[in-house]
Amino acid sequence: MARSVWKGPFVDGYLLKKAEAVRASGRSDIIRTWSRRSTVLPQFVGITFGVHNGHKFIPVLVTENMIGHKFGEFSPTRTYYGHTADKRSRRG
Repeated sequence: MARSVWKGPFVDGYLLKKAEAVRASGRSDIIRTWSRRSTVLPQFVGITFGVHNGHKFIPVLVTENMIGHKFGEFSPTRTYYGHTADKRSRRG
């Protein structure tokens, strides 16, 4: 179910503060975040976020195409190694 339009996009407050601090300083620091549920806003374009996937932080450089999506979409939590049965049948 989508979020109501009148509520606006959800972003954790501390994330906005950190993004403004990085933009004001002019440095290209990576902002580490566990907030996979936060929505990417236009203020975040050009900033690199380290999005936690449960194991490590995946660097995500925000571009204009990402606006409106969630941070969790750009940091996969599962690693797919393929179907092992398919590899066995191709050998023989």
